[in-house]
Amino acid sequence: MKHFLTACTLLLTSLINAQQISGKIVNSENKPIEEVSVFNKTTEIHTHTSATGAFTLNKTQVNDTLYLSRLGYEPKIVRITQANIDQPATFTLSTANISLDQVMLVAEIDALSKFVNIDVQKDPVKSSQEILRKVPGLIIGQHAGGGKAEQIFLRGFDIDHGTDINITVDGLPVNMVSHAHGQGYSDLHFVIPETIDNINFGKGPYNADKGNFATAGYINLGLKKTIDKNYLSLEAGQFNTNRIMGMFNVLNNDKSSAYIASELSLTDGPFESPQNFNRFNVLARYNYKLAGDQELNFTASHFQSKWDASGQIPQRSVDNGSIDRFGSIDDTEGGETSRTNLLINHKKVIDDNQSFKTTAFVSQYNFELYSNFTFFLDDPVNGDQIKQFENRVTTGASTVYEHRNIELSENTTFKYQAGIGFRYDNVDDVELSHTVNRKTVLEYKSLGDIDEVNTYAFLNTEFKTGKWTFNPSARIDYFKFQYEDKLSETYSDEAETKMRVSPKLNTIYSLNKNTQFFLKAGMGFHSNDTRVVVANNGKSILPAAYGADLGTILKPTDRLALNASLWYLFLEQEFVYVGDAAIVEPSGKTQRFGADFGARYQALDWLYLFADVNYSHGRSIDDPDGENYIPLAPDLTTVGGISFEDLSGFSGGINYRYVDDRPANEDNSIVAEVYFVTDFNINYSWKNWTYSVIIENLFDTEWNETQFATESRLFNEPTSVEEIHFTPGTPFYIRGKIALTF
Repeated sequence: MKHFLTACTLLLTSLINAQQISGKIVNSENKPIEEVSVFNKTTEIHTHTSATGAFTLNKTQVNDTLYLSRLGYEPKIVRITQANIDQPATFTLSTANISLDQVMLVAEIDALSKFVNIDVQKDPVKSSQEILRKVPGLIIGQHAGGGKAEQIFLRGFDIDHGTDINITVDGLPVNMVSHAHGQGYSDLHFVIPETIDNINFGKGPYNADKGNFATAGYINLGLKKTIDKNYLSLEAGQFNTNRIMGMFNVLNNDKSSAYIASELSLTDGPFESPQNFNRFNVLARYNYKLAGDQELNFTASHFQSKWDASGQIPQRSVDNGSIDRFGSIDDTEGGETSRTNLLINHKKVIDDNQSFKTTAFVSQYNFELYSNFTFFLDDPVNGDQIKQFENRVTTGASTVYEHRNIELSENTTFKYQAGIGFRYDNVDDVELSHTVNRKTVLEYKSLGDIDEVNTYAFLNTEFKTGKWTFNPSARIDYFKFQYEDKLSETYSDEAETKMRVSPKLNTIYSLNKNTQFFLKAGMGFHSNDTRVVVANNGKSILPAAYGADLGTILKPTDRLALNASLWYLFLEQEFVYVGDAAIVEPSGKTQRFGADFGARYQALDWLYLFADVNYSHGRSIDDPDGENYIPLAPDLTTVGGISFEDLSGFSGGINYRYVDDRPANEDNSIVAEVYFVTDFNINYSWKNWTYSVIIENLFDTEWNETQFATESRLFNEPTSVEEIHFTPGTPFYIRGKIALTF
């Protein structure tokens, strides 16, 4: 009898342990909440809610404690009862002010994004230039009048405008392959800052669903699906700056919702020659919930911009007093650009553990840019002004199937994602020409049509066993590059193909719910310009990147999060197409290593602090010591800030960014100077009104936003000079803003 009772007890225990709980999480309006963390504090197993708010959590039994959390909602603790086990339960979360204790440390490859999104919510993006700065360690610089895409620096890279970082907006690619100005060119000015809901990012080549350009990392901006209230703001400030922006609900019912957002920005900038900058944006989003747990989202947007620029000026002209820091040598620089996008996202939830997500997009893009970097070096009579132009249509689609919560054994669960997709760029009249005064074309340096196709597939798997999470994955990319040279006397249409396989393996060890360690490793790549592919007969056109990260994320208390990592990145031989000169420059193997540190602290309910420090050491492998520096690659950067809110209606913050001295050429004989800049904002809310003051460069620091080692010659100068050419950073710049919600 004793043995029989023991056997029954063991059987009953095994049945209980095999139990699971299914449920749904909604807000106070009974609408489902996506991406809620559901964490079993007893077993330390977790999952997330789907687009319909549904979840299933294995190995959950009566009296276990669940912790439900999502940014913007009050965390909730639930004790499991037999009723919760017997049938699906519905739990309601209440909205709350953003706080660090709403984010739980779980075993996810890019868990740091969840903590950084507190920075985004605590200190919302106030301009398009700020969007990328939210990523820890990422520095940007604007050097063409505000209309050109920013120059990007990350992990010891001068990424130029996007060569080694993959950027998307809700799955819509931002990087432009084989662009007239530079490979990977990423212009985010079509994004209205107020429409951003979150920023998801990862550093290194470790994500199988991120392909081309994801070597230093990736960024995906998530746009708001819906808005709670209408919003209207008016902004005015120094340098003839004006901006009007609005977001309006046009539809909101149980099945459908839609809103429209638009902005108009005007400024002359601090320069002696007015920028005459103007930018117009409009965006419309429509969501529809179909029968059978399906969601359909349409996004349409249009952006256009036009500006004049003072360009990069030589240090010697400022030193001898011939021009001011905000003067110019050639103030006929500038350009215009536009982009029209249609994006469709569809999600089909098969059951609590299976779903399909499909994305399709089409973009029509125009670009025209006039620059003069060397003044009278090549043409002492007319000057060296160049024109870069293109007309592009980009189309693409992808489908991803996900299956979660597959039990392989008593202690091991498995999930996977499988995806396929394509992207096609049709680029007409890609031009580089020598011009005068933005009017006359003196000579075509290159002119042609580009067709580039990228098809891909990936498999991303994840095994959880005990405290370990293993994430092996692989990606395969196929490219076809085609270029028609319109300057050739005879018909010239050349094509090359190439394939790249990129394996990856990420490992996470969760010591407990407050501490995790990770080791990431993988291969990535960036494609080269189609004109390079053709010129080099398909050789070295998909240079691989090999990376590894070793680090930890800690949450010692509910209100303190720390992160640290050591990393390494190696890049193969590659050929670089210089869009400003229509030439191909070989670049040898490079290696970089460094360390990232970060801290976020919710000191009080109304006081939040954060800081990130990033160090990198990058060198060219094939060059001798002392001549192997990587030009403009930052070695030490740090950003941080303090924000406050709900002090009798007051809120605001102060932020800083610091970039150390860095080499501007290969032997470090020319140095790009250090800068430390501080920004400040304060807001006062009364009823539905918010009054704000925004100050960039609070202490009026004299700094250079972008710096280059350039050889140039001024008019009537007998010989050329190589030295720092720079675009001055914004001086003290104050703006006022009034916003109304209704």
